[in-house]
Amino acid sequence: MKASTLALAPLSWIYGAATRMRLALYRRGLLAVHKVDVPVISVGNITAGGTGKTPFVAWLARAIAQDENSSGGHHRVCILSRGYGRAAPRTRVVVSDSARILADAREGGDEPRLLAEMLQGVASVVSDSNRFAAARWAIENWGSTVFILDDGFQHLSLARDLNIVLVDATDPWGGGRLLPDGRLREPLEGLARADCIIITRADQTNDPNALATLRAEAKQLSGGQATIFTSRVHTHRAQPLVSSAARPASVEDILRKPMAAFCALGNPQSFFAHLRSDGYAVNYTRAFPDHHSYTQSDVDTLVREAAANKAQGLLTTAKDAVKLGALRFALPCYVIEIDLEVADEDRLLSIVRDTVRCKG
Repeated sequence: MKASTLALAPLSWIYGAATRMRLALYRRGLLAVHKVDVPVISVGNITAGGTGKTPFVAWLARAIAQDENSSGGHHRVCILSRGYGRAAPRTRVVVSDSARILADAREGGDEPRLLAEMLQGVASVVSDSNRFAAARWAIENWGSTVFILDDGFQHLSLARDLNIVLVDATDPWGGGRLLPDGRLREPLEGLARADCIIITRADQTNDPNALATLRAEAKQLSGGQATIFTSRVHTHRAQPLVSSAARPASVEDILRKPMAAFCALGNPQSFFAHLRSDGYAVNYTRAFPDHHSYTQSDVDTLVREAAANKAQGLLTTAKDAVKLGALRFALPCYVIEIDLEVADEDRLLSIVRDTVRCKG
């Protein structure tokens, strides 16, 4: 066993004991679960970070917003997020009222800001650690008719009508150990609360037998109750980062050049693998901590290292781009925007619609 694992194992034991106690208190009704009168769909993880949750939340919000409600209009979808890493985590921040984007990544969090950009005109976004209070506020002020609880699997104080859990095919169980020794947020038996499990990045698993094994394992861990789906992402386009020296270019033009890639994700290797599978000539990579707040010094060092490795430009994610607008880049930087595809999406959407219809 590595020395780092030996040092962290006691902390994981303490974390696990506290997590099990908290879950038991909710099961026994000793901690309150608050309900709202409109449907709540939770999208979350069993591991910390890096499962492709943000593009899935955007996909789900668009699908729900397109459906008509019982009154013949369209649903008013609101995303409720904690807004991890924001400057004032105890305050409520309206990131978007759907029509307007009202907060930056520092104020509202990087993922809520990205969702606000992706869903402008489709859904509102609120960052609040008290998501029950935020939901009541959104119903009163916006008439919200459906909530998507972003990163909500462990947020048990708000009742949900559908629990969707995302599992990364490239690292499904976070090393099999609880935080901080591994990446598990809670013991795997917590998957028994899941109604649907989406295995993301299924396209990065080259062995179909391994994918079938993972599907069976996820089903078993859910107590046989969850419906299992798979999903993949594909590149939609490469957009120039406004603050960089990049100019509009086709994907084909960028593919012909040696590039460097960087990101601050829970699973950075999945982004780098995605780029290489798309054919990008990535000859240097740099991974920052998840939710990292970039400085000009970070960018300057990154550019020097990329240039030293003969890179002619930089590639990053849309989640990172929302934190880079005020920084200067001496190399062209392109933002890789992705779309999500869910296998058997009609079946998943049927489950979602039934949930919304029954509660709404």
